[in-house]
Amino acid sequence: MTYRALFLDIDGTILQPDHTYAPSTQEAIRQVKEAGLEVFLCTGRPFVDIQKLTSDFGITSSITYNGAYALYQDDVIFNAPMKKEDVEKLISVTGQSESELVLYTTENNYFTSLTNPHVESFNEVFQLYQNKPFTMDVADKIIAASAINVAEDQVKDFEVTDDFHLTKVNVAHDSESYDVLRASVNKGVAIEQMLNHLNISPSEVIAFGDGLNDREMLKFVGTGIAMGNADPRLVEFADFQTTPVTDSGIFNGLKKLGLVN
Repeated sequence: MTYRALFLDIDGTILQPDHTYAPSTQEAIRQVKEAGLEVFLCTGRPFVDIQKLTSDFGITSSITYNGAYALYQDDVIFNAPMKKEDVEKLISVTGQSESELVLYTTENNYFTSLTNPHVESFNEVFQLYQNKPFTMDVADKIIAASAINVAEDQVKDFEVTDDFHLTKVNVAHDSESYDVLRASVNKGVAIEQMLNHLNISPSEVIAFGDGLNDREMLKFVGTGIAMGNADPRLVEFADFQTTPVTDSGIFNGLKKLGLVN
């Protein structure tokens, strides 16, 4: 099989629980780049907060905000903001509960509270730095959202349109948090747009992920690989499961495909 592109989730896939990455991961990425594959970060994280990783790995293209924003080098390939009225509905739900929201634009992360302990814990775990208090004047610029400190019986309240569904964040932290995903906008949709731009077939693509927000990505590409620490519900959508992120999961997965040594 000839492969031309590799898409990598970040949290739980590249990054270990202590926010570091294994030397084997950097070496694996170096080898596949040297072999001519296009390498992309493909994450729920904000674009503004992944710049250290892009620099460390020499990766110039990315899909961020769970598929809502895709860049090939300096070119925007896909950009899908939320509807303002849907953002307003999310804010209304938050005001009626003890939950908080982080609403992302391509420049900043806007929080309904910056002092709530659950928010502070969330920011510490996900290393978000471009943070500001949310105001309604940016409601038409929101590209994605996450709900923080959400009780299980409140999840449906945040699914304010038929297009929205919540997926639990697959990284341990102090409260239950969920990404607000859209059926019409996800990692799989963004990868399809990227591959069309580059004239690459899905069969020529590999992707690694660990959370349910990676489901559409693993289903769409030719070879989808679930990390050893993946949500068990994701594994059925993968072609195979590699070792955990703490045991050179990316390197071992690519080695199985004969792409690194």
